[in-house]
Amino acid sequence: MSEGPESRDVDDERAQVHAAAGRAREAAVDLRRLTRNQKDAALQAMADALEQHADEIVQANAADVDRARSAGTSEAIVDRLTLTPERISAIAVALRDVAALPDPVGEVIRGYTLPNGLQVRQVRVPLGVVGMIYEARPNVTVDAAGLCLKSGNAALLRGSSSAAASNRALVDVMRGALVGTSVPQDAVQLVPGETHDSVTHLMTARGLVDVLIPRGGAGLIRNVVDNSTVPVIETGVGNCHVYVDKHADIEKAVAILLNSKVQRVSVCNAAETVLVHRDIADEFLPRALAALRDAGVTIHGDDRFALHASSAGIGFADVTDEDWASEYYSLDIAAGIVDSIDDALAHIRRWSSGHTEAIVTDSEAAIQQFVAGVDSAAVMINASTRFTDGGEFGFGAEIGISTQKLHARGPMGLTELTTTTYVVTGDGHVRA
Repeated sequence: MSEGPESRDVDDERAQVHAAAGRAREAAVDLRRLTRNQKDAALQAMADALEQHADEIVQANAADVDRARSAGTSEAIVDRLTLTPERISAIAVALRDVAALPDPVGEVIRGYTLPNGLQVRQVRVPLGVVGMIYEARPNVTVDAAGLCLKSGNAALLRGSSSAAASNRALVDVMRGALVGTSVPQDAVQLVPGETHDSVTHLMTARGLVDVLIPRGGAGLIRNVVDNSTVPVIETGVGNCHVYVDKHADIEKAVAILLNSKVQRVSVCNAAETVLVHRDIADEFLPRALAALRDAGVTIHGDDRFALHASSAGIGFADVTDEDWASEYYSLDIAAGIVDSIDDALAHIRRWSSGHTEAIVTDSEAAIQQFVAGVDSAAVMINASTRFTDGGEFGFGAEIGISTQKLHARGPMGLTELTTTTYVVTGDGHVRA
């Protein structure tokens, strides 16, 4: 029986994806040999080109935004998708920031001489070919390409179909900028194809792709983790909590909660749940709820929250298990009053995605108890959850925020895109 056209199409797409991965693998060999100056020059050229071609990038992005709105996409997701000249300039600045960072490749992590005279060094080296599977945000296309290039890795980029035109424009500009530099163009590639099959082909390109990093919603991440034969660094959704302790400074607590929730709702480090100690609720909640009301936030609260919300005139709904588990991407927050810090920690352990938790308190004992009791990638003490970010941590751009415990955890910058090689130097040594 002959193959049908659909089967041939799948085979053709698989061949295209694997061919792109093969080209990336060849580019990765060249990248390993480059000096910091050569990589930095390419990053600077990419940043300049993005600014020079901002108008055509914005035009391509407008087509994606129009399609998203026509499809009824929420404004929070549309915001994540949208590029403006100002955002493109910020993306270019982030590339230049990456260029200014130390090159992790070649760093000696440890070195020593054995009693037999062998010299052992553990040295940072690139991972090789890094595949990125991500949703909506086209700035990830540039961040991933820049971080991979600086750390000596080739980048295979598979963004969502909702940002297809934007990603094509960005990658075309960056590849064009590499002409005349020491970096091969195939160090930055889009994965061919826009069907889900192309994602599957990338996930099963074991031997061609060294590692996959998914970045997006829970469904995307779970699909990659469960079905990939390529090793995966798991990034996680951000069900982040703010706990207002009984020893909190009211003014600081209001500011931190408001910033954590509303400064930008469409990001993974925005707060999705607030827990308030019962001993401070009567003093804290009138001011906090007024601030949240003025920002347009809706409370999804427990029974103890209902009375406070009613008197504050804020939008309110009874909280459900789905709310406690939600990453809203909107002006909504789950809320509860707890009897103790232990109750707050128990709630966080049950519902947290392992991303970021914050405590607001002036009590050193409460801080120590909270830090010891939380098992997340980042813990904020008297600071907004919005600081869990590679740029804010001084990494330059980030390729994602890992919520797993192997290899990398938290914001992933250049160092997290390397592995190590042991370099052992002898003088005719043989083992007895």
